[in-house]
Amino acid sequence: MPKKINRRKKNNTRNTPLFFVGVGVALIGVMAVLLLLFGKKDSAGSQTAASDSSPSSSLSSIPAEVNYAAPELSLQNVNGNTEALTDYRDKVVLVNNWATWCPPCKAEIPTLEDYYKAHNADGFVIIGIEAGEPHDEVAQFVQGSVITYPIWIDLKNASLRAFGSSGLPNSFVIDRKGNVRLAWVGEITRQSLEKYVTPLIMEN
Repeated sequence: MPKKINRRKKNNTRNTPLFFVGVGVALIGVMAVLLLLFGKKDSAGSQTAASDSSPSSSLSSIPAEVNYAAPELSLQNVNGNTEALTDYRDKVVLVNNWATWCPPCKAEIPTLEDYYKAHNADGFVIIGIEAGEPHDEVAQFVQGSVITYPIWIDLKNASLRAFGSSGLPNSFVIDRKGNVRLAWVGEITRQSLEKYVTPLIMEN
């Protein structure tokens, strides 16, 4: 009898490690499934957040509606002539502060150019104010681009200070009475221009 009891104890001792190994493998499998599920959820959430904060997000094309007198501002244009915002008092003016080194600034240029061509005959003008670059560099950039609307040179960032916005690109729409009505920070879409600026152009 004592020998049989000893054999059973030995058999139990042999089976115990296998039992714990089996349980451990099962737990590892469950954890792997949970990590996979939650990992996918977190990844999707991160992609959504990144999309929402992207410069090309639709939110960046929604302007703030404002109403205050346009600042007095005069600068040399790319041709070397001095111009002032008051020279365009009878037009709807979109002032676009930009820079040759700014990717979103360059990305929105074709959109601005197309909208300018479509509405210039209606009394609309875009004034692109280049922030801080030398005249020769800006002139060379403009010559190699699609831009036909007026470009001013702003070596000392007077326009950014006048409009109180330092992020580029930024844009401000001035109505025919000389009041700033819309303010953008970020790249503008054509749909947004048509929705918010066109009604101002059509005002009497």
